[in-house]
Amino acid sequence: MLWDVVGKKFWYFAFSGLIIVPGIFALAIWHLNLGVDFTGGTLLELGFEKQIDKNALATRIKEKGVEVASITPTAANTYLIRTKPLDDANRKAVLKAAEDEFGEVNQVSVETIGPVIGAELLRKSVMAIVIASLAIVLYIAFAFRSVPKPASSWRFGICAIIALLHDVFLVIGVFAILGYFLGVQIDTLFVTALLTIIGFSVHDTIVVFDRIRENLHKGVGATFADTVNHSIMQTLDRSINTSLTVVLVLLAVFLFGGTSIRWFTVALLVGVVSGTYSSIFNAAPLLVLWQEWSERRKR
Repeated sequence: MLWDVVGKKFWYFAFSGLIIVPGIFALAIWHLNLGVDFTGGTLLELGFEKQIDKNALATRIKEKGVEVASITPTAANTYLIRTKPLDDANRKAVLKAAEDEFGEVNQVSVETIGPVIGAELLRKSVMAIVIASLAIVLYIAFAFRSVPKPASSWRFGICAIIALLHDVFLVIGVFAILGYFLGVQIDTLFVTALLTIIGFSVHDTIVVFDRIRENLHKGVGATFADTVNHSIMQTLDRSINTSLTVVLVLLAVFLFGGTSIRWFTVALLVGVVSGTYSSIFNAAPLLVLWQEWSERRKR
C-alpha cells in the first residue's frame, strides 16, 4: 500500500509553516547579525595563553578610544574582536590594551573591510540569490516543456522555487535566532552556503518532477494526484539515501573540522535536511494543489 503523501499535504504544509514562522519573526525582530564582510569594520583575532574575561578586555579596549561591537571566544582559545575600521595605530592600541591586562598576546589574524565595500557585497549577494532563483524557474520551465496535460512546465518551475524559498527562509530564520542568542555572524561563507542549498534543493526536486513527467507520459495513476503520489514513492528511497550520505559527511566536518567553517557547515546541514523535506512533502504536493484549484475554477 502506498503512503498517501498527497492526501495529507495540508499537514506537511502546516509543519513547514510551524518551523519557518519562528525564524521569520526572529528575522523581523532581531534581524541577522551581519559580520564585517557586510557592515564594514575590522575583525581582529587574538590568542591568549589562558582564558580571559572578555568584558574586561572590552573595557580596556574602549579606554583606548576604540569602539567594540562584539568579542566572541572560539574553541581554539582565541577571541574574535569586531570593531569599526581600524588603522594601524588603533590596531596597535588594541594589542597594547590586551597585553597590559592579560600579558602576552598573539595576533592570529586581522581583516578590515570598508563600509562601502561591505554594502556592495551585501547588494551583490542578494542579487546572486535572486538571479539564481529566476534562472532556475526558466530552466525548469524549458526542461519540462514537453510535460503532458494537465500539467504545465511553468507550474513545475514555480513550485520548485516555492520549495526552494522554504529552505532559504528556514536557514535564514535559524541564523537570525542563532545570531541573537549565540552571537553568530553572517559572512560571505553564509551566502555560499545559501547558494549551495539552492542547488541541492532544486536538484532533489527535479528528480521527483522528472519521475512525475515520466509517469504522466506512461499514464500511471487514475488521477493527477495518484500519479504524483506514485512518483514520490518511487523516488523516496533515493532522495533520503542521497541526503543521508551528505548529512553524515557534514556531521563529520562539523565535529572534526575547524571553527572557521563550523557555522557554514551548520547552514548546509539545515539546508540539506530542509531541501529533502521540501522536495518530497512540499514541491510535488503543491503541483497537486495547483491542479485541484485549477479544476475547481473551470467548474
